[in-house]
Amino acid sequence: MRTLRALVFALVTALTVLVVGAGAAAAAVPPTEPGSPPGANNWACKPSKAHPEPVVLAHGASANMTVNWLTLSPQLKARGYCVFALTYGVPAGTPFPINQIGGRLPMEQSAQEFGAFVDRVLKHTGARKVDIVGHSEGSLMPNHYVKFLGGKDKVNRYVALTPLWNGTELLALPRLLDFARKLGLGPVIDGIMGPVFPSALQFLNGSDFLKKLNQDGVAVPGVSYTNVMTRYDEAVWPHTSGWMHAPNAKNYVLQDLCPFNLSEHILVAVDPLVAQLVFNALDPAHAKPIRC
Repeated sequence: MRTLRALVFALVTALTVLVVGAGAAAAAVPPTEPGSPPGANNWACKPSKAHPEPVVLAHGASANMTVNWLTLSPQLKARGYCVFALTYGVPAGTPFPINQIGGRLPMEQSAQEFGAFVDRVLKHTGARKVDIVGHSEGSLMPNHYVKFLGGKDKVNRYVALTPLWNGTELLALPRLLDFARKLGLGPVIDGIMGPVFPSALQFLNGSDFLKKLNQDGVAVPGVSYTNVMTRYDEAVWPHTSGWMHAPNAKNYVLQDLCPFNLSEHILVAVDPLVAQLVFNALDPAHAKPIRC
């Protein structure tokens, strides 16, 4: 019995580290007041001919729109984009400041919330489609919307930062969880993680969420994908989980472009090299050479 308790404790602790650690930088430095990142959510913004699609930003697990996009949002705005962002996946009734820790609900629910936000953006801007830039969970969750909730007709370009299309095998968690379930401990683990972070188990390689998302191919025809990975990713392991094998996808590993780039999972959101890749992906007709 003591061994079983130890196994459950180890699994729950590791999962908590995974989801909280992935957004630790955002959660540790909460915004002075809840709100939009600089340059985002001007609902009077009308897209230009140069950038006809508004850009919708999706943050990572345990993060929020304010801090996750503090750097990239104003950069996109300065380049003439209409930029929009939301904090999603917060259970109803969550008090402040915990309600600033997003990405916790099951990703199917967050995808519905995301889709409603996209509809709102399209209505206010008059645009036909949006472009998506997502980080961590925000690189994965919106594809459920694209693939299953009608998003394929409303999304043009999809930029995924530190994506995990095949999930993560961090700390051998998928194997540990499978072993625990065989011992009959599944309900215990689900009962602990469910109220706290129900999306956590969905990130693991082999989860039901990922199996469904990958069925018949993860890439949705008609959407242009750009995937940006880092070899130093401490949350997505292996980092090649973010590689998308599809004709409508481009894949980049930061260190293949700039060998001395040291950005890991969190720093990707503020990395100047990543920003260059995002700008090129959103406007490929005017792509510029990458500078390290």
